Amino acid sequence: MPRFIPGLQLSELFYRQQVKPILEKNFPRLKYSAALIGWGSEVLGLDTTRSTDHHWGPRVLLFLSDEDHQKLNRQISEILSENLPYEFLNYSTNYSNPEPNGVRHPVKITSGPVNHLITIFTLKSFFNARLGFDPAQKISVADWLTCPQQRLLEVTSGMVYHDGLGNLQKVRRKLSFYPRDVWLYMLVAQWTRISQEEAFIGRCAETGDEVGSLILGARIVRELMKLTFLMERQYAPYSKWLGSAFGRLNSGKKLLPMLRKVLNANDWPTRERCLAKAYTFVAEQHNALKITKPISTLTSNYFERPYTVIHADRFAAAIKLRIRDAEVQKLTINIGSIDQFTDSTNVVENRELCKKLKVVYR
Repeated sequence: MPRFIPGLQLSELFYRQQVKPILEKNFPRLKYSAALIGWGSEVLGLDTTRSTDHHWGPRVLLFLSDEDHQKLNRQISEILSENLPYEFLNYSTNYSNPEPNGVRHPVKITSGPVNHLITIFTLKSFFNARLGFDPAQKISVADWLTCPQQRLLEVTSGMVYHDGLGNLQKVRRKLSFYPRDVWLYMLVAQWTRISQEEAFIGRCAETGDEVGSLILGARIVRELMKLTFLMERQYAPYSKWLGSAFGRLNSGKKLLPMLRKVLNANDWPTRERCLAKAYTFVAEQHNALKITKPISTLTSNYFERPYTVIHADRFAAAIKLRIRDAEVQKLTINIGSIDQFTDSTNVVENRELCKKLKVVYR
């Protein structure tokens, strides 16, 4: 087993020591950009030795102008196949053909052309495939809201090794986070989600449904985590990486011990007491944003019922009043983005279906 090198670092060395010299020698006037963005745990900086078994290794994304892509795409790929070494830092540069799901595995060879993982796009074709829209054009409110955060995170993470086209970094900056009023709308939706279930932990337990109370506690923990991502203006990854990325947030280090106590609580009163501390913490974080007048961070009973809540709807209502964009103001139902109203992988991974879901915002 070769010594593990994080994928972003490995691919940067591969580009600078192998790919770049080949391009300079064979296409000296070529304007292109090179990066490692999009899919893959290494793009998020979360890869380990476990990641090396598929679709990982010395790889680069190349971006060409529309004209050069049409003329030179195949020629560049072939010249790279003929000139790349079979290994780089003891990792194979040759891969299997794609499986039905697109996955490729490293395959060591000692002769013949290299079936490399250097993929060539135009900026438009790449972003259309990953996001479902062209970010070089005006991005509509519905575009933002029907694009999963995982996809936005993938194209704004990773590294750009060379931006000869001059547009890749510009587009990534444009996508770095939601416009202010789209962000406020999503905060409204996230506080609303918490308000809809915060009183159920005690109610379930009172009826003897301890499992239901446990599940609801875990659900609210997840909603608080996602709220924290929004408050820190960070895209939240999908479930596999949610906890790992949460630990990197500024407030994650303080909030995580509170949330662990919620998950480990053996009875609903303890669960509620632990959640109350977490509620107060995120309420203080809200006030620190100064997007509304200060709102009380104290928890209290759910009206006449003895369930401890933060009354999250107060925060949703106050934030909604701060929205100024006319297009966002027309959104009368507080469902937020696609990640907030569904967690179905079959939905969020289907870009054509996501685009059809724009209808929910009309």
